[in-house]
Amino acid sequence: MLHNLIFALVILAVPSTRGKHGKISIFSARTEKIEQVEPVVKTNAEWRKMLTLEQYRSTRLKETEIPFSNKCELPPKGEKGVYQCVGCGTDLFRVETKFESGTGWPSFWKPVSDLNIKTKPDNSLGIHRTEINCARCNAHLGHLFDDGPPPTGKRYCLNALALKLVRLPQKVAHFETATFGAGCFWGTEATFRQLKGVIKTTVGFMGGTLKNPTYEEVSTRKTGHAEVVQLEYDPNQASYQQLLNIFWSMHDPTTPDRQGPDVGTQYRSVIFYYTPEQEKIAQLSKQKLDKSRKFKNPIVTKIVPAQEFYPAEEYHQQYYEKRGIKPACQLPVK
Repeated sequence: MLHNLIFALVILAVPSTRGKHGKISIFSARTEKIEQVEPVVKTNAEWRKMLTLEQYRSTRLKETEIPFSNKCELPPKGEKGVYQCVGCGTDLFRVETKFESGTGWPSFWKPVSDLNIKTKPDNSLGIHRTEINCARCNAHLGHLFDDGPPPTGKRYCLNALALKLVRLPQKVAHFETATFGAGCFWGTEATFRQLKGVIKTTVGFMGGTLKNPTYEEVSTRKTGHAEVVQLEYDPNQASYQQLLNIFWSMHDPTTPDRQGPDVGTQYRSVIFYYTPEQEKIAQLSKQKLDKSRKFKNPIVTKIVPAQEFYPAEEYHQQYYEKRGIKPACQLPVK
């Protein structure tokens, strides 16, 4: 009776703080992009209602399940899957990173992304361990050890009760997104449209504070947006590095908030990345170009996470093409 009373009091004790937190970055295994999402915050009573008793005790009360008592489901042969947090659906570990550790608990050597989990010291039970939690809903997942296989040498030892398997769709035609700011978006778009593998282009605005800005509002320099072109491209025909090569060649990345006669923060040189891989490639490309001394002055291009994209008015789309104007910047002939 005493145990049940304490259990009930715990459920009712924690007030809800939903809506009081800012968005956080989470990597999606389905879209292969970093997405901005709201943290999931619930009262213990709410968690108890949506989870089974065993799941609740594992993820919210941090109880360790008995080894070999539960197993992680596997997708059908030939299909891919990801294990999500049972509480909030955050992608945690891919099926292909799972290995047999012999411990009786599901073990993985790498998370989907370091963005999706949190670790903290755990000195309970009189020993030092590293606890693993879901970055979005703070569910207790298990513990991290340094006795895993290559290439990480890590063993993410989890409770099966904290995970649920979701099968990932087979990729048929996989297009990716890239967004660049290189001055006036008319010419930027026209140049990228010449590249084979670029499926779709849309000019618009990104990086500001005003929702759904107009061209006139952005031109006041008060909204903080940059004029950008968003590309949808086929990575099998055009690599992200190729896009960067064109980006660097079409404008002067050393002039802050200016391209030729166009002056203003909306004309700044900027790369908005959607994945950790895009960020890495862009940073390395910028460093290599800076070291080459191709430009007399240092490169001032910003490399920042993609934000909400707002398409510009229709008359700005494919501006040069609709008017029969050849872009000033032409792709080099191979």
